Formats: sequence, C-alpha cells, structure tokens
Amino acid sequence: MANTNETIAARLEERFTSKLERVPSSCGELTFIVKPQDLLEVAVALRDEDDFSFEQLIDVCGVDYLEFGQDEWTTHSATDTGFSRGVERQPVILDEADEFSAERFAVVYHLLSLQHNRRLRLRVYTGKNNPPIIPSVNDVWNSANWFEREAFDLYGVLFDGHPDLRRILTDYGFIGHPFRKDFPISGNVEVHYDAEKGRVAYKAVSIEARTLVPKVIRDDNRYSVDLKDTTDNG
Repeated sequence: MANTNETIAARLEERFTSKLERVPSSCGELTFIVKPQDLLEVAVALRDEDDFSFEQLIDVCGVDYLEFGQDEWTTHSATDTGFSRGVERQPVILDEADEFSAERFAVVYHLLSLQHNRRLRLRVYTGKNNPPIIPSVNDVWNSANWFEREAFDLYGVLFDGHPDLRRILTDYGFIGHPFRKDFPISGNVEVHYDAEKGRVAYKAVSIEARTLVPKVIRDDNRYSVDLKDTTDNG
C-alpha cells in the first residue's frame, strides 16, 4: 500500500505541480493542501481523469486550528485553582469580527476511488476572509450538499455556489457556530417555555461554568508516607 500511495503521489505532483502541497504523514496516508482558487479545477480532474478516478466523495468536514499546537495541560505541580480550559474562553467571533489568521479554518475532503481502491484527502485553508468562504464542490460531487451545510452550520464556513446553504443540525435561530474553538462550552442561549408568550422561547444561557478537572490534589493522613507498606529485605 505504501508503494501504491507513493506512485499516486508522484502522479499527482506531476499533474498538478504547484497546485498541490503534500502533507507529511506518519501512517502512510495521502493528504494534499490545495488553494481555494484551485479547488474546483483539481476536484474535476481528480474525478474525471483515468489516472485518478476519485468518483466518490466520502466526507467533507471543517477544522478550526485556533490554538493548534499550544499545550495547555502540561504541568508538574499541583494547583488549587484548576485549569482554565473548562471555564475561560475567548469571546465568540461572529461574522462582523476582524479577519482571521490565514490558516485558522480549513475544509477537508475525503475522496475514494472505487476503480483503483485508493483514498485521498484534500485540505483547503479558507484564508483571512471573515466569514470564511471557499467554492462549493456540489457540482463536482453532489454528495457534498449536506456535508457543506454541516460545515457551514458548525464552523461558519460559506460555500460559494451551494444551492441551499442553510443550517442542518442547529435551529434556524441559533447564534454562532458551536464547533469553533472560541465558542462558549455552555453556549450563548437556551430554550425555555415562556408562559407569557405561550410558546418556547430563547433566553440567555443560565448554566454555571465549572472547572472540568480536579482543582485540589488531596493531601491528608491517608496519603502519609508512614502508612505506606514497606518491604523488609532482612
């Protein structure tokens, strides 16, 4: 399989030259980065050309790389205040916010060639645009329709050319995009029955934030060194 992947990787690099950038893999998988402006051309070629024949789109998913690579949990000492990850988050970033970092959001496409029994992953960074936007591949693989709606709903990525881009998992009145890393864990609003209005309505979330890791390492007589078993080698 490794030799097969290297063969197809060489063909891809020869065919698309600078339009694809290979991502190193520790498990032999094929992943390439493609720019948004090259996505449709590359997608059509991957689907139609005999050397590739990736006729099936398995999945499309969004990724938020905010704080990617930052280690928040490494510690060698006890704490009586807890870690911040469970309760302290950045403010929600909505569409009117400033531009994003160029590699904040990405959309990942998982392709399958039934003819050649090969798999390929494409990654597209959305760039600094806010809201993030890239071309829709719905006209290339029509299975992208609901996948792109999901990425829009959960990450706020817009797909130019999508025939019906609207929320698919959250309610139509939902505020924000819940899979973004800066979205509050408890959300922004909650639903309740409003007796005066006689219907279900939204209100500000009332869930109390809580730390999700232990705050104190116990230190009492149960953990005394004098009570631990000892080994008598005499």
